[in-house]
Amino acid sequence: MAGTPLILQQDAEQTSVWLEDYFSRLDSAEAPQLLAAMRYSAMNGGKRVRASLVLSAARLASGNTGAPLPAHLAVAGAVEMLHAYSLIHDDLPAMDDADLRRGVAACHKAFDEATAILAGDALQTEAFSILSRPGLMTDAEQQLRLIAILAAASGQAGMAGGQMLDLLAETGAPDLTETQKMQELKTGALIQAAAMMGAIAGGGDEKLVKAVERFSSHLGLAFQIADDLLDYQADAEQIGKPAGRDAVQGKASFVEFLGLAEARAKADSLIDEACASLDDYGAEADGLRGLADFVINRNH
Repeated sequence: MAGTPLILQQDAEQTSVWLEDYFSRLDSAEAPQLLAAMRYSAMNGGKRVRASLVLSAARLASGNTGAPLPAHLAVAGAVEMLHAYSLIHDDLPAMDDADLRRGVAACHKAFDEATAILAGDALQTEAFSILSRPGLMTDAEQQLRLIAILAAASGQAGMAGGQMLDLLAETGAPDLTETQKMQELKTGALIQAAAMMGAIAGGGDEKLVKAVERFSSHLGLAFQIADDLLDYQADAEQIGKPAGRDAVQGKASFVEFLGLAEARAKADSLIDEACASLDDYGAEADGLRGLADFVINRNH
């Protein structure tokens, strides 16, 4: 198991500080329980891989190797809020019905189901509020592109659509192609969006944005396969949520179709393809390559 990359640790810490500061400035007078549930879900740990993808791609695009720029942290924070929303809704009784998330009670268990639904709704809205803030980017077209990419990754052609396919798979009989499509939408879409948004926010040219798009497309699917492998092989304490649920619920996965060894080989191959997409950028892309290595070798 490769250790957590230092850059991921630093990005996670800086993103968490940014998020905590953001929540501290939100007015909770009208609905303090709602804000508490939003903060609970966005601040209850997590590796912040998506935030680090934003920041690593922004570093590659901008050449800035120092502390993340405020605008880049804002984009990373928006992506993490969107991700937190998706996890809240994913855990609901009507969806995966999970009691644990990241080793603690899922939002609907820590609060209640109605509050959890509203907290997810509010986090999603807040993400777009951040991205639409006047002056976030000096280029308005660039800023609009960030909003469009995150919207596409979130809706019926992204996470929401992927979650629908996941639910349908519990009572249907999807094949491997359909399973891959479900995983690309449910998990891969936001991972791809995060990396592309970082490249765009960092001012990267279209060649770089396309290279990052290819990188993150392969990475997103590898991430989900690695997650499926953990579900089959790890225990709840390791992964911070109930283990083995995919098999019990009959969810479609690469592990189900290929077996453990072939699924692992598929994930390894995808990571190789992802890193090959960055060959033109040499050592400057090592931050993104390090994240890819972590994704495939993590044990939680």
